[in-house]
Amino acid sequence: MSRDVITDEAWELIREVFPPANSRGRPPVDRRVVVEATAWRFRTGSAWRDLPERFGSWNAIYKNFRRWAAEGVWEDLLAHVQRRASLQGEIEWVVSVDSSIARVHQHGATLPRSTGGWIELQEIRAGAA
Repeated sequence: MSRDVITDEAWELIREVFPPANSRGRPPVDRRVVVEATAWRFRTGSAWRDLPERFGSWNAIYKNFRRWAAEGVWEDLLAHVQRRASLQGEIEWVVSVDSSIARVHQHGATLPRSTGGWIELQEIRAGAA
C-alpha cells in the first residue's frame, strides 16, 4: 500500500464530514481522491499543478479544496477528528502559556514605559540637579 493512501478505516471515520456530490452537471470527483490528493499536496509542499496524474485533474482537486475551505468543511473535519479522539481519551486539552510566547503587538513595542528604565532615570537625574 502506498504511503499517501488513506486507510479504509480512517476514511470510514471521516467520510460523513464531506458534502454529498452534486447530482447535476459534470460527474463529481471522488471525495476520497480529493482528500488524498490534498494530503499529498500539503505533505510534500508542492504546487497544485504538480499533483501526480493518479489523482486526476489538479484543477478539479484544487476547486474542490477551495470550495470546501470556503464552506468550512476542513474546519468541520478537524473538529470531528478532535472530538472523536477526545472522547476516546487520546487528547489532553492542557495548554501552558507564558510570556515567552505571548508577544506584544507591533504597535505596542515602541510605547514609552512608565515602569522604570532609562527615560525615568534621566528625569530623576535632571530633577536632582
